[in-house]
Amino acid sequence: EVQLVESGGGLVQPGGSLRLSCAHSGVTSDDYIIGWFRQAPGKEREGVSCISNRDGTYYADSVKGRFTISSDNAKNTVYLQMNSLKPEDTAVYFCAAETDPIKLAVIREVTFALSRVPPPAALDYWGQGTQVTVSS
Repeated sequence: EVQLVESGGGLVQPGGSLRLSCAHSGVTSDDYIIGWFRQAPGKEREGVSCISNRDGTYYADSVKGRFTISSDNAKNTVYLQMNSLKPEDTAVYFCAAETDPIKLAVIREVTFALSRVPPPAALDYWGQGTQVTVSS
Protein backbone atom coordinates (compact mmCIF):
# COMPACT_ATOMS: atom_id res chain seq x y z
CA GLU A 1 0.00 0.00 0.00
CA VAL A 2 1.29 3.42 -0.96
CA GLN A 3 1.65 5.80 1.97
CA LEU A 4 2.43 9.51 1.84
CA VAL A 5 3.40 11.80 4.70
CA GLU A 6 3.67 15.56 4.25
CA SER A 7 5.70 17.92 6.41
CA GLY A 8 7.14 21.42 6.35
CA GLY A 9 4.04 23.57 6.55
CA GLY A 10 3.77 26.58 8.81
CA LEU A 11 3.18 30.30 9.11
CA VAL A 12 5.21 32.60 6.87
CA GLN A 13 5.04 36.27 5.96
CA PRO A 14 4.19 37.38 2.41
CA GLY A 15 7.27 37.17 0.24
CA GLY A 16 8.73 34.41 2.37
CA SER A 17 9.62 30.81 1.55
CA LEU A 18 8.77 27.31 2.74
CA ARG A 19 9.82 23.86 1.63
CA LEU A 20 7.30 21.06 1.86
CA SER A 21 8.35 17.41 1.93
CA CYS A 22 6.39 14.33 0.90
CA ALA A 23 7.89 11.08 2.17
CA HIS A 24 6.45 8.15 0.24
CA SER A 25 6.58 4.40 0.76
CA GLY A 26 5.07 1.35 -0.89
CA VAL A 27 5.70 2.58 -4.45
CA THR A 28 7.00 -0.60 -6.07
CA SER A 29 6.80 0.50 -9.69
CA ASP A 30 9.43 2.64 -11.38
CA ASP A 31 6.65 4.48 -13.22
CA TYR A 32 4.56 6.77 -11.04
CA ILE A 33 3.42 10.33 -10.64
CA ILE A 34 3.56 12.33 -7.43
CA GLY A 35 1.88 15.67 -7.14
CA TRP A 36 1.12 18.51 -4.78
CA PHE A 37 -2.40 19.80 -4.40
CA ARG A 38 -3.94 22.41 -2.14
CA GLN A 39 -7.30 23.30 -0.71
CA ALA A 40 -8.17 26.69 0.72
CA PRO A 41 -11.17 27.19 3.02
CA GLY A 42 -14.39 27.16 1.03
CA LYS A 43 -12.64 26.26 -2.20
CA GLU A 44 -12.16 23.11 -4.21
CA ARG A 45 -8.94 21.18 -4.09
CA GLU A 46 -6.63 22.20 -6.94
CA GLY A 47 -3.45 20.95 -8.51
CA VAL A 48 -0.24 22.83 -7.79
CA SER A 49 2.57 20.77 -9.30
CA CYS A 50 3.53 17.22 -10.14
CA ILE A 51 6.58 15.23 -11.12
CA SER A 52 7.22 12.03 -13.02
CA ASN A 53 10.52 10.36 -13.80
CA ARG A 54 9.29 9.78 -17.36
CA ASP A 55 7.55 13.09 -18.04
CA GLY A 56 9.26 15.81 -16.05
CA THR A 57 7.56 18.51 -14.03
CA TYR A 58 4.33 20.44 -14.37
CA TYR A 59 3.00 23.53 -12.62
CA ALA A 60 -0.24 25.41 -12.26
CA ASP A 61 -0.11 28.86 -13.84
CA SER A 62 -0.62 30.48 -10.43
CA VAL A 63 2.67 29.12 -9.09
CA LYS A 64 4.93 29.09 -12.14
CA GLY A 65 8.18 30.86 -11.46
CA ARG A 66 7.63 30.75 -7.69
CA PHE A 67 7.36 27.05 -6.81
CA THR A 68 9.76 24.25 -7.71
CA ILE A 69 9.06 20.54 -7.37
CA SER A 70 11.91 18.06 -7.06
CA SER A 71 12.51 14.44 -6.12
CA ASP A 72 15.18 12.65 -4.11
CA ASN A 73 14.75 9.03 -5.13
CA ALA A 74 17.34 7.81 -2.60
CA LYS A 75 15.20 9.27 0.20
CA ASN A 76 11.81 8.46 -1.40
CA THR A 77 10.89 12.09 -0.91
CA VAL A 78 9.36 14.74 -3.15
CA TYR A 79 9.83 18.39 -2.26
CA LEU A 80 7.94 21.56 -3.08
CA GLN A 81 10.06 24.68 -2.69
CA MET A 82 7.73 27.65 -2.39
CA ASN A 83 9.19 31.15 -2.81
CA SER A 84 7.61 34.60 -3.00
CA LEU A 85 4.61 33.32 -1.10
CA LYS A 86 1.36 35.27 -1.27
CA PRO A 87 -1.64 35.30 1.07
CA GLU A 88 -3.63 33.50 -1.64
CA ASP A 89 -1.23 30.55 -1.30
CA THR A 90 -2.73 29.88 2.12
CA ALA A 91 -4.21 26.37 2.09
CA VAL A 92 -3.80 22.83 3.27
CA TYR A 93 -1.25 21.24 0.95
CA PHE A 94 -1.61 17.56 0.09
CA CYS A 95 0.75 15.11 -1.54
CA ALA A 96 -0.79 12.52 -3.86
CA ALA A 97 0.46 9.65 -5.99
CA GLU A 98 -0.68 7.40 -8.81
CA THR A 99 0.94 4.12 -9.88
CA ASP A 100 -1.73 2.32 -11.93
CA PRO A 101 -0.46 1.97 -15.55
CA ILE A 102 -3.87 2.60 -17.12
CA LYS A 103 -4.49 5.70 -15.01
CA LEU A 104 -1.00 6.97 -15.75
CA ALA A 105 -1.64 6.58 -19.47
CA VAL A 106 -4.84 8.63 -19.17
CA ILE A 107 -3.04 11.35 -17.21
CA ARG A 108 -0.35 11.52 -19.86
CA GLU A 109 -2.79 11.67 -22.75
CA VAL A 110 -5.30 14.06 -21.22
CA THR A 111 -3.28 16.43 -19.03
CA PHE A 112 0.46 16.12 -19.60
CA ALA A 113 -0.10 16.55 -23.35
CA LEU A 114 -1.52 19.99 -22.47
CA SER A 115 1.30 20.69 -19.97
CA ARG A 116 -1.18 20.72 -17.11
CA VAL A 117 -1.30 19.30 -13.61
CA PRO A 118 -3.84 16.45 -13.39
CA PRO A 119 -7.03 17.03 -11.42
CA PRO A 120 -7.20 15.62 -7.88
CA ALA A 121 -9.61 12.87 -8.94
CA ALA A 122 -6.94 11.38 -11.20
CA LEU A 123 -4.74 10.25 -8.31
CA ASP A 124 -5.60 7.48 -5.87
CA TYR A 125 -3.20 7.84 -2.95
CA TRP A 126 -3.22 10.81 -0.61
CA GLY A 127 -1.44 12.10 2.45
CA GLN A 128 -3.10 13.86 5.38
CA GLY A 129 -2.00 17.35 4.39
CA THR A 130 0.04 20.13 5.93
CA GLN A 131 -1.19 23.66 6.63
CA VAL A 132 0.51 26.60 4.95
CA THR A 133 -0.50 30.06 6.13
CA VAL A 134 0.85 33.19 4.49
CA SER A 135 0.08 36.22 6.61
CA SER A 136 1.71 39.27 8.12
